[in-house]
Amino acid sequence: MKIATFNINGVKARIEALLAWLEASNPDVALLQEIKSVDEGFPRELFEERGYQVETHGQKGFNGVAILSKLPLEDVTRGLPGDDADEQARWIEATVVGERAVRLCGLYLPNGNPAPGPKYDYKLAWMERLASRAADLLAAEEPALMAGDYNIIPQAEDAKRPDAWREDALFRLESRQAFRRIQNLGFTEAFRARVQGPGHYSFWDYQAGAYDRNDGIRIDHFLLTPQAADLLQDCWIEAEVRGGTKPSDHVPVWVDLAA
Repeated sequence: MKIATFNINGVKARIEALLAWLEASNPDVALLQEIKSVDEGFPRELFEERGYQVETHGQKGFNGVAILSKLPLEDVTRGLPGDDADEQARWIEATVVGERAVRLCGLYLPNGNPAPGPKYDYKLAWMERLASRAADLLAAEEPALMAGDYNIIPQAEDAKRPDAWREDALFRLESRQAFRRIQNLGFTEAFRARVQGPGHYSFWDYQAGAYDRNDGIRIDHFLLTPQAADLLQDCWIEAEVRGGTKPSDHVPVWVDLAA
């Protein structure tokens, strides 16, 4: 089962690039972030006619997450538990059924800038809720993963110029500690389980030729429960997608599971 996470930075703005990527790369499941569309405005027919079941949790103009799956999806839920007043569309879950069932959680974690400030407080509070949901996933003792745009640079080697990010919400110590606390509950960070060393990024700013200079950061991640980690065959970043026509500032990150 090949699963990709992809912050597409607007489904309508990137529709041609997104459809071309789906046809060329052919994921079994794609977890999308920043669809920037309400549910009824999402161009679902374009994906359904390519064999994908479509589940969305949208929001007008901002945020929004979706799941596209060529495999059956069951028990779809929307919204990160823990705050009924939170109206931001950043979390969607479903069980995908291949040779075995895997619980998928697609997320778009808050950016948090400017930090410190209310947006950063929201980011850290959201991560506390994420930790609670993560603990529940572990307690179920089933294959599950949490994937998406975490807006977290875990380590200095995950940025070309880490010093430029020291006070950014993506790399502040509190952010990295919150991410590490979740990982240390018992999750495997899939990419670093397969690939070591610097120079591997999933986001490049549109400004100043950042992609051409490989001046990027790695902020799109898969966290796997032990049962999912046992199924992990590979994890990679599809960096060349960033060089396409009218690209997102993110690129797909993939896992291949024996499921």
